[in-house]
Amino acid sequence: MNFTDDQLERYARHIILKEIGGAGQRKLAQATVAVIGAGGIGSPVIQYLAGAGIGWLTLVDDDVVALSNLQRQTIYRTTDVGQAKVDMASLAACAISDDISFITHKERLTAHNVDAILEDADVVIDGCDNFETRLIVADAAQRMRIPLISAAVDQFEGQLAVYRGWEADKPCYRCFVGQDPARPDMSCADRGVLGPLTGILGSMAALEAIRAIAGFGDDPAGRLLIVDALAFRFRTLTLPKDPGCSCAAG
Repeated sequence: MNFTDDQLERYARHIILKEIGGAGQRKLAQATVAVIGAGGIGSPVIQYLAGAGIGWLTLVDDDVVALSNLQRQTIYRTTDVGQAKVDMASLAACAISDDISFITHKERLTAHNVDAILEDADVVIDGCDNFETRLIVADAAQRMRIPLISAAVDQFEGQLAVYRGWEADKPCYRCFVGQDPARPDMSCADRGVLGPLTGILGSMAALEAIRAIAGFGDDPAGRLLIVDALAFRFRTLTLPKDPGCSCAAG
């Protein structure tokens, strides 16, 4: 594809980076990113990927905008309350860039629809708010060999990791959480969350999607980034492949 003069100006700060350049920007323009959850993490993901020139975004969220969302879900406005999140998010992203196209799913992601939703995705970002959906997304991404970027926040802590468990030396999501993790879903309504922390993790998830598509810097797969906002600390842990996990069987 050839860039127009407006596109060359719009993406100039990417194109001038030797690690991205025109070739990387073209990859972004031709890519599809699936975003699971258009909430606190999804908001900055959608905004930054729209600004970055991603060609297609697949948005999945069955929720509507609530007043309590506005403390951290910065893509929405007070006038959006009561409206479907995927509709309002796509309108807001189109206001950032008219280069982007959308596929919206106003439905909950399930084991029955996940394959159809993710079939065209080059990367999937999971920022959903329940563990059952996270496992469905992770299993589908592993099965379909789609790089998975998983971001989560809880109170003052956030986690981010990239999973490509079909590769011999890389863990999958279940290498991290186990095969049958029994844990109750605790939402931010139950536990609370620091608003800007979702912005940090969502922005970093968008960065990793851009990295996965354009290809630059060190490979983050196999590492877990932990953000501790109370201690003003970032830590990186190594995530080994679990030899007992199904992904180790190849």
